[in-house]
Amino acid sequence: MKAVILAGGKGTRLKPYTTVFPKPLMPIGDKPILEIVVQQLKSHGFNEIIMAVGHLAELIMTFFNDGSKYGIKIKYTREDKPLGTAGPLALMKGELNETFLMMNGDLLTTLDYSDLVNYHKRNGAIATIALNKRTVKIDFGVPEVDTDNNVIGYTEKPEIDYLVSMGVYVFEPRVLKYIRPNEYLDFPDLIKKLISNGETVKGYVYDGYWLDIGRPDDYERANREIEEIYPKLFKR
Repeated sequence: MKAVILAGGKGTRLKPYTTVFPKPLMPIGDKPILEIVVQQLKSHGFNEIIMAVGHLAELIMTFFNDGSKYGIKIKYTREDKPLGTAGPLALMKGELNETFLMMNGDLLTTLDYSDLVNYHKRNGAIATIALNKRTVKIDFGVPEVDTDNNVIGYTEKPEIDYLVSMGVYVFEPRVLKYIRPNEYLDFPDLIKKLISNGETVKGYVYDGYWLDIGRPDDYERANREIEEIYPKLFKR
């Protein structure tokens, strides 16, 4: 199986660290987050990874080289200009000829990647999005008003649940026909394009551990919890 890892972001939310250090090499415990991701994918049966690199690409390429030290083949594509989160796929058309996983390179999660791929295949979708439930707490009273501004309800400090994208996707190779070469395209726009063309897009709801370490709060939490969570990250 093949996986594409987006590893080209500038990590602006983690400045000043990411000014001279690519975000995917930020350490969680004693390892860069991207090294943990590579080892996870290997444990789930992936045998080839394509990394889409950009910001400080040389450091990432030097660290991982061809992937032989991890027992997995690693290749690289590099953007000449920013292409968004989905646009880099157009650079890989010659490589992506089977079902493939695509993910951000800064995620710490116990998600079962191989189960996600199997779910995608069973449902016959062109794309599957891994989803996680997040709760937003509102620290104020929230009134409900009608069209005449009459207050017809009131909720004190409500909690609102959302399903959010985990930054992990599975695609069929025919998704590439929806991405033009050198086109800037983000994932939300690609997904909306697929839906508007009648394609089936599925959601895979996962209620386990997931952190986006590009967020400062999640990065600090990941470093606090890595020793406890580490054994659960890999498929046995």
